[in-house]
Amino acid sequence: MTRYRDLGLSVGRLTPGPLNAITDVAGVRVGVTTLIEGDDQLEIGKGPIRTGVTAIIPHEGIREEPIFAGTHTLNGNGEMTGLEWVRESGTLTTPIAITNTHSVGVVHDALIAYELRGRDRTAAFWSLPVVAETYDGALNDIDGFHVRAEHLFAAMDSATDGPVPEGNVGGGTGMICHEFKGGTGSSSRRVGEWTVAVLVQANHGGRDRLMVDGVHVGEEISLAEIPSAWDEEEAVDRAGEGSIIVVAATDAPLLPHQLRRIAQRTSLGIGRVGGAGGNSSGDIMIAFSTANAGRVPNYKAPESSSPTSVDMLPDDAITPLFWGAIEATEEAILNVLVAAETMTGRDGITAHALPHDRLVETMTKYGRGPNR
Repeated sequence: MTRYRDLGLSVGRLTPGPLNAITDVAGVRVGVTTLIEGDDQLEIGKGPIRTGVTAIIPHEGIREEPIFAGTHTLNGNGEMTGLEWVRESGTLTTPIAITNTHSVGVVHDALIAYELRGRDRTAAFWSLPVVAETYDGALNDIDGFHVRAEHLFAAMDSATDGPVPEGNVGGGTGMICHEFKGGTGSSSRRVGEWTVAVLVQANHGGRDRLMVDGVHVGEEISLAEIPSAWDEEEAVDRAGEGSIIVVAATDAPLLPHQLRRIAQRTSLGIGRVGGAGGNSSGDIMIAFSTANAGRVPNYKAPESSSPTSVDMLPDDAITPLFWGAIEATEEAILNVLVAAETMTGRDGITAHALPHDRLVETMTKYGRGPNR
């Protein structure tokens, strides 16, 4: 897997964490299940299949030990379940999963079933899982419902705190970004003693707006040179629209209102790469902090009515974290574009990878190349 910095390129002013991924926030784990099967013409229910599911576990014991969280929506033609309770309570109480648009329901149910494993099934239990989506119908048999509960289970069971798989993996398997092959990407930034990191599922953007570190790469590598998969997709004209999901994590001690502000700033990272939250786009963000894990009251616990103390970073100190969220989001999208490989899906529709040589050539032309 090749990442943006492997090409000798950089972006932003802050330093990434050791993995340059969301797993640089201690305790966060990521797992994926990737489903690729079949070729040729679409036969609904049989394929071709180009999809999957991504699972993010914020910390071990998330169910018993909620953490503070906040959300933001740039444009709302998309879905992320469970957000009403996150907004109401200011807490995240479940893992987060990302898949394709028509598999949200099965993944939602599967997350509940996963949480029930090993529990006393006679005891009262409820869950409002956070499950998000982007549309992969240009490449995938999206109406075939190929994502099943066991795929979510596998992603959860395989989740690690190591390097995050990127490109054509997990929920990002069949996605398209700025009319190149899209998918899953991650990045992080160190901000003093804290880390801010993101994971994106990128399925958005038009070619003509693509920018890399301020360079109009999309204008240099035009549709005439490398065509768009959307030109072959007959169901709907989606070029320049699409969706992106952003999951932001930090170990800085932030309260829900502050995390909402972090989630909001990830939109600026999207904008720096040329995304605008188009009319038919679903651009939804969630941010959480692991800092107060174990100290956030669980309303079901007997002691939840007693006063508790939590840590909070003063609002006056939060601006550097905003920049961390912006830069990490920007680079996560660039990691998507560099890691993703050309994919041919249903009906021979092809999403072409961003060519590394042309990217480096263009960045060098404008003074942003390797070893600048």
